[in-house]
Amino acid sequence: MAEQRLAHELQIPSMQDRCTPAEWQARIDLAACYRLVAHYGMSDMIANHISLRVPGEQGAFLINAYGLLYEEITASSLIKIDHDGNVLSAPDFGELRYGVNKAGFVIHSAVHHARPEVDCVIHTHTWAGMALSSLECGLLPMTQTALRFLRIGYHDYEGVVLDTREQASLVADLGQGEALILRNHGLLTVGRTIGEAFNWMHRLEVSCRAQLAAMACNTPITALSAEVQEGTWKQYQPGTRRPYGQMEWPALLRLADRLDPSYRT
Repeated sequence: MAEQRLAHELQIPSMQDRCTPAEWQARIDLAACYRLVAHYGMSDMIANHISLRVPGEQGAFLINAYGLLYEEITASSLIKIDHDGNVLSAPDFGELRYGVNKAGFVIHSAVHHARPEVDCVIHTHTWAGMALSSLECGLLPMTQTALRFLRIGYHDYEGVVLDTREQASLVADLGQGEALILRNHGLLTVGRTIGEAFNWMHRLEVSCRAQLAAMACNTPITALSAEVQEGTWKQYQPGTRRPYGQMEWPALLRLADRLDPSYRT
């Protein structure tokens, strides 16, 4: 039985000796983020992407190989590409010959190119995110967590994102914000660190779930005054608290280690 299981395991040679120590640490953090997104129920089999800028390497970022579940992504399985989609380094996948999904490249390269201060970009197709993105009302300012997204951007659906011409409208709709609802599609968040981007996505996801749960009760939702909405939003802004993810990320890494430390390989 053990031999049968081993035969189905994906064997990927380590990339540690093919990159700098800084890139290797970035790979570990990004692989952990994939595992954590799956753990919190925000993955969609092999679809979607989380990308991370390569430290000290201009115009390069790491992204998942198209064909791997989030639960099996490791530091060595990630592919390094540039803003034009050229593969800079990739592991040996053997006969599988995994590459990069074009839609993922179009979305993530657009953000990395337009927002040099952004290190991490997360895009999801969760049931809550897709449902909320299809509602004309959008995300309602109905909970404390949702008020953090009072200024959230919206990007109209133009089809599967395969055309680079859509990049301009995508980054314009994101602006200088940290979160974007892709109409009839899903959610996108960015961060100056991977922990910050994960924090934004987790909070956006739970805001969507809370709204859908409340709306399903078919009873009026308590409205908050414009003054309270604005004041709460301001309490979430930089300068009022420590950077998002700073406290959570070390704890999340400990969780990832307890769940399955193979992401570090």
